[in-house]
Amino acid sequence: MSGKDEKSRIETLGSPSSRKMPPATKRHRKNRGMPPPATFDIETLPGSSNLTALEAAAVIRRTPGALEQWRRNPNHPLKWRYVDGRPLYRVDSVRDYLAK
Repeated sequence: MSGKDEKSRIETLGSPSSRKMPPATKRHRKNRGMPPPATFDIETLPGSSNLTALEAAAVIRRTPGALEQWRRNPNHPLKWRYVDGRPLYRVDSVRDYLAK
């Protein structure tokens, strides 16, 4: 092949960097792994304070996906409530769950 044919073939395919997916169309996925251990002591918090799903998962050492599955069962011993569409867990209910 001559150099001219080679150049037109590269231009037709495009450079590898031009074939990358633009960052705006890339789908962001949730981190479904085990969160790191909690950086706070659950025993020092007041019982009426709330924990997010990620914080509760860190305390009881489960994945946030496990808590999501448990929320589908209304009779699960770990109690939660929704505030502004987000699940929150009371510290006293997390302590009760850990004690069982």
